[in-house]
Amino acid sequence: MDYLDIAGRTFLIFGVANKKSVAFFISQILTEAGAEVVYVVQSDAHKESVSKLFPAADIYTCDVEREEEITKLAADIPKKHPKLHGIVHSIAFANYEEGLKPFHETRRKDFLQSVDISCFSLISIVNAFKDILDEKASVVTISISATRIAAEPYGWMAPVKAALDSTLCFLAKSFSAFSQVRFNSVNAGLLRTSSSAGIPGYIDYYLYAEQITLRKRAIETKEAANAVAFLLSDRSSGINAQGIIVDCGMSTNYFDKDIIDRAMRP
Repeated sequence: MDYLDIAGRTFLIFGVANKKSVAFFISQILTEAGAEVVYVVQSDAHKESVSKLFPAADIYTCDVEREEEITKLAADIPKKHPKLHGIVHSIAFANYEEGLKPFHETRRKDFLQSVDISCFSLISIVNAFKDILDEKASVVTISISATRIAAEPYGWMAPVKAALDSTLCFLAKSFSAFSQVRFNSVNAGLLRTSSSAGIPGYIDYYLYAEQITLRKRAIETKEAANAVAFLLSDRSSGINAQGIIVDCGMSTNYFDKDIIDRAMRP
């Protein structure tokens, strides 16, 4: 028997953009395990590109900044998929069009837009879909391994992810009043995705992070996706309101001797 035991179950995935997306790897794992995957993308342009990756899949569009589109999506999907066993929220956005700036110069509109798309959208989505979620459904979002490390290129997205981490706890508590739906996150180390490529200076931080993993090799996107698949399955039934750190031990190794030696070398 397949360990995940999710064959025949239906999962809704938000956030597939291309083959480098975390959501893409998650969908592959779920499909290989015999689950049915339904996709939600931001626009018709995204739908066209994702349909090339998954020609036979059901793909819906929804701009999560528009509440009415989330409401419509929640009305349309049950017509074909009346029960969902899990939701993957792999959505994040930050407007870096003005380049890297000191954090205190963050624009209000940019910060609030990031909160809306990257955090509040999860609240809107699960509220809209609560009536078709299975009694023991699992909701998983993608966060980051450390929100209290002030990496300049990531800017205001770290505080936004911190808000997302806290939101999970409140959603888990709120839903517990009428269901056993679980809410967790995979808090990944630095990944090589298309979205991360748009962060100013990201590649240097990525290469540094790779050096301070215990294995001296960066986390692979599929490794984060594997953790998501586990959290979506009943094998993780005892885990709720948690963030599972997947960073290859990076957070334990900031005082790596080799890196210290290089930094202190004349």
